Amino acid sequence: MRILISGASVAGPVLAYWLNRHGFAVTVVERAPALRKAGGHAVDLFRPAMDIIDKMGLIKPVQAKRTGTEWITFRSENNDRLHKLEVGKLISAVSDRHVEIMRDDLGEILYEATLPDVEYLFGDSITAMEETADGIDVAFEERPARRFDLVIGADGLHSNVRRLTFGPESRFSTWIGAYLAVMSIPNYLGLRDRMDGITGVDKMVGVYGGAHMDDARAVFMFRPAAELDYHHRDVDRQKELLRRHFAGLGWEVPRLLGEELDRASTFYFDSITQLRMDTWSRGRVSLVGDAGYCPGPAVGGSTSLAVVGAYVLAGELAEAHGDHTRAFPAYEREIGDYVRRSRTFAVGAAKRLIPSTHLGLWGLIQGTRLINHAPTPITRALTGLGARGLRLHDEIALKNYPQEPVTRTDATR
Repeated sequence: MRILISGASVAGPVLAYWLNRHGFAVTVVERAPALRKAGGHAVDLFRPAMDIIDKMGLIKPVQAKRTGTEWITFRSENNDRLHKLEVGKLISAVSDRHVEIMRDDLGEILYEATLPDVEYLFGDSITAMEETADGIDVAFEERPARRFDLVIGADGLHSNVRRLTFGPESRFSTWIGAYLAVMSIPNYLGLRDRMDGITGVDKMVGVYGGAHMDDARAVFMFRPAAELDYHHRDVDRQKELLRRHFAGLGWEVPRLLGEELDRASTFYFDSITQLRMDTWSRGRVSLVGDAGYCPGPAVGGSTSLAVVGAYVLAGELAEAHGDHTRAFPAYEREIGDYVRRSRTFAVGAAKRLIPSTHLGLWGLIQGTRLINHAPTPITRALTGLGARGLRLHDEIALKNYPQEPVTRTDATR
């Protein structure tokens, strides 16, 4: 059975790995001309995703590339007093098994694990799909058309596969009130084991390095009064908006928005947006990760959710012997609750991370003190990180799917 995956970031390679393990023939198409090394940002893998990475035999390389962040230090606007958060204390309240890793590093590890067995088509994109009785004909920008049995969109928040199958993104996206920007900068602050930053009402800025990084990342999160008007590929407009919303903020912000922004080797800017779809499968097409159910970049645990979703989709296809009419609904049932709870958490997380009032900013500072000094069980209870909060990731029970390759003739042709 031939399956085409669009997207080679995180969800795509994880899905490709497990589909290959189950005996499917997998092709991955990626718009970028090579494996993306776009600077990236730090992402979190919580227990269920870490368990899947372990099943893939990749736990050692993933742990070897962990960022090593031990402290978060920040000051509030108009006040130079430093507040310190011990990351280990926070994580112990959140998850029993966790790694923070740069997204590019994770993507490279996953890509290398699949390269011997998976066909990758870089520098290309799907332009059209036409479903037939026995497959789906796919047209590409650069290569000749080919027929596949299934197509899976793993191509992120602005998914091309979703647009072709379900219609415009605007039908499904919900802005949850904030924006995120990340850029690569020289590590002129000498940060290795901490993030340093400043937080104000409706805005925050942080700079962090990593144990295996020569440079650093500057991250900006802010909450404007209304949704902004820009195109997601218009970088000049995005930089203009960033400068406007952080004008007047102290600390390192003037330098970051001046010379560092002008010469940044990589720059990312996007809304913190959720995708809310009643279903993410139609016919022979399905979606995985941010393409189908992004809970909100940086606030909803989307990387862990993508890893789990890819594992489950591959497993359900294996259990159904390649019958997508059974596998796709089973996949959606299996992770539906996880998706919905991640969405709910992300809305609250965005409000907590970017306080909209001075009272909220005070509460953020008090919460930092609480996490540093209270025992972990009390921290979990008082900070709302239990079953309805971020600890929801650790409560996901993974199914054990058959490890033998699919053998039915119509699933292996």
